[in-house]
Amino acid sequence: MSPATASPAACPSRLLFTDLDGSLLDHHSYDWAPARPWLARLKAEGVSVIPVTSKTRSELLPLRRELGLEEAPFVAENGALAGLPPAWSHARLDRGPGADGLAIRPLGVDIGLIRQRLAVWRERLGVRFTTMSEMPLEEVVALTGLAEPQARLARRREGSEPLIWETGSEPSAAFREGLEGDGLRLVRGGRFWHVTGDCDKGCAVAWLIERFAALRGCRPRTLALGDGPNDIAMLEIVDQAVVIRGCHDLAVSPEQPSLYRSQATGPAGWAEGVAHWWGRGGCRASAAEEGEPPAEPGPRDGRATA
Repeated sequence: MSPATASPAACPSRLLFTDLDGSLLDHHSYDWAPARPWLARLKAEGVSVIPVTSKTRSELLPLRRELGLEEAPFVAENGALAGLPPAWSHARLDRGPGADGLAIRPLGVDIGLIRQRLAVWRERLGVRFTTMSEMPLEEVVALTGLAEPQARLARRREGSEPLIWETGSEPSAAFREGLEGDGLRLVRGGRFWHVTGDCDKGCAVAWLIERFAALRGCRPRTLALGDGPNDIAMLEIVDQAVVIRGCHDLAVSPEQPSLYRSQATGPAGWAEGVAHWWGRGGCRASAAEEGEPPAEPGPRDGRATA
């Protein structure tokens, strides 16, 4: 059965939540070409592909246009805020839309509070770290591989602060406890540590799932894909999950019974994971279609647990 003839029972409402850097986007080049066929197919099937990322709103707005995801919501800064297009907005509950046509829903705390408390704990504990806002633009470019215009957008923080830890391989327990006492969290990303409010990717994804159910009257089937420790909460909250093989040695072990680990990295691993969970049965297009995504991996190419 092709996607055009699949019944609602065979293909219920679906939402796909995805990390960007190291997942849908290549960790080094930010290329996403290997995922292009699946993005086009999911769009044709009416599946919302929702970025859930440490990137800022300023970074996401042009990137959503490039990826063709303007009709989907997004989660920025590791869960600090959500951007809602009109179809996802509630006239009474949401502010906006703004100049970009999106209603912005803060889910964390203001960046001013985060920076103030970071300054307090740095002085009180004598720890050494450098926040992204303190780095020269050239250093941000060197650390991220972004061009200068994109690096400037990455520094426009609203609800989280990335930092590089300088006093050892891990932030101290006292530093973590101090932030927790302020209602803040410290999470590990692929390149930076991130300080946020009492929110994470999992909380934001859960909120979006509830919003969808309230607006549409049905609970969607959900899939999430990510490659880093800051993706764990998101991977645990959905029905099915993919841990994309990372370009790092960080442990990513979500408590998720329906878990697949890709063999490929970056967008190729992303396409591999989508093909594994959603490339079968009534929801899979015929193999003769142009832009066929990779076939579902066999036992040597990946590992699934269910």
